[in-house]
Amino acid sequence: MAACGSNSLMWFRKGLRLHDNPALEYAAKGSKFLYPVFVIDPHYMEPDPTAFSTGSSKSGLNRIQFLLESLVDLDLSLKKLGSRLLVLKGDPGDVLIRCLKEWSIGKLCFEYDTELYYQALDEKVKTYASVTGVEIFSPVSHTLYNPADIIQKNGRSPPLSYQSFLKLAGQPSWASTPLSTAISSLPPIGNTGSFALSGVPTVRELGYGDLAEDERTPFKGGESEALKRLKESIANKEWIANFEKPKGDPSAFLKPATTVLSPYLKFGCLSSRYFYQCIQDIQKSVKKHTSPPVSLLGQLLWRDFFYTVAFGTPNFDQMKGNRICKQIPWKNDDELLAAWRDSRTGFPWIDAIMTQLRKWGWMHHLARHSVACFLTRGDLFVHWEKGRDVFERLLIDSDWAINNGNWLWLSCSSFFYQYNRIYSPISFGKKYDPAGNYIRHFLPVLKDMPKEYIYEPWTAPISVQRKAKCIIGLDYPKPVVSHDSASKECRMRLGEAYALNKKLNGLVSEEDLNNLRRKAGNESTILDSVSRNKKQKLFD
Repeated sequence: MAACGSNSLMWFRKGLRLHDNPALEYAAKGSKFLYPVFVIDPHYMEPDPTAFSTGSSKSGLNRIQFLLESLVDLDLSLKKLGSRLLVLKGDPGDVLIRCLKEWSIGKLCFEYDTELYYQALDEKVKTYASVTGVEIFSPVSHTLYNPADIIQKNGRSPPLSYQSFLKLAGQPSWASTPLSTAISSLPPIGNTGSFALSGVPTVRELGYGDLAEDERTPFKGGESEALKRLKESIANKEWIANFEKPKGDPSAFLKPATTVLSPYLKFGCLSSRYFYQCIQDIQKSVKKHTSPPVSLLGQLLWRDFFYTVAFGTPNFDQMKGNRICKQIPWKNDDELLAAWRDSRTGFPWIDAIMTQLRKWGWMHHLARHSVACFLTRGDLFVHWEKGRDVFERLLIDSDWAINNGNWLWLSCSSFFYQYNRIYSPISFGKKYDPAGNYIRHFLPVLKDMPKEYIYEPWTAPISVQRKAKCIIGLDYPKPVVSHDSASKECRMRLGEAYALNKKLNGLVSEEDLNNLRRKAGNESTILDSVSRNKKQKLFD
């Protein structure tokens, strides 16, 4: 076996690409042998029969499939350079330490990751490597900026508004230098010793059955697919230059109204830095273009904003102990949660979006806004953490920092506090798709419902329901709440919670929250009683 210093290990986790991969370039430099490794982590991949959808304890099968496709693509790209992906299985920390020992590795390279799980894992591997004299190279290339640098610039705390983030961030240091977009050759793989190596497993080999055709995401994983989608997106210079979020049509599904590059950015099949430079080149070539926060470049900056706040905020992924999160007496109602999750709320716009999520693992950002608002502050008043868990499992682009950041935002727990502004589960979708084609596609039970009733089928006369072969309460559920009264109650509860947070300077105890819950329960009972009395008088 070669001497210690000339063997390198490239540890792939995210960053599943060859273009703009500084860790891979450094691993290849001056090395006699290079071992490209991916570890199948049982924690992430093993089937969990108790989960509410097919998949592991951490992820639905669509995202696992997307990851496997990304690994197959990476393996093919490595093979073209005379290498291949070494797929190992087990606890990644333990497996890596064994690799370092058995293969006499002198240089360990991997992309830096800000997620809590990877921070703990990397610490374990780094500790072993430093004791044994292995050189470590872990560059920041998953984001545009190093979140730690921005936090340092801001007096060791993360900026909590997008505008303050932009001021601190400035132009990325690498933005004016061409990025390396191709690797011409790699060192060969050395002796792999006693390791049980396999190719990239299929979902069946991991212990899953195949997904039904209509339950499978239409988006295929991998760097090749990412670069193809990018090329198609940037070919339309005018669309890129005029991109304006939050505009766009959340009901467009045959041709989505966005780039659908988010899952490729999540797994690092596409470099966010390369995407940034492509957009920048287009903006230089056109007379006028939109600007952050609404432009396409602005979307990449939002991504970095959430990464930075998440990295610098302890307990970012929960309400308790999270200093930037309002303490709110959310309901713990598993029945309402299940109705929302399983497309049984009785509001077709909401149920169609949740069906698209379950089947495709993706939906438009405004569709995400609609269902997140409905579950939390708009109608059901269920805890944002519960909705976050469902998104985290089912989205193929689920990203720890962005998913938590968006749920904090959309539940008015942090960043955005105008809780009186609610997405209507009826009129919001109707604005984009008055005929209800999106609903008809994802909820075929309603396909024959006339367009006057497609967003509120419970208002259709029974004769219309019979003709549409969809009886409300039998073939499709009745609404779980009355939107008007539920949204009023949500506003009232949030108003009380905000007042208490202000009074106690955010130091709200569990007892304080329970007191608010009891008070809300009493008020709700009184309101129900008043409502019943009014109805009674109508019939007397």
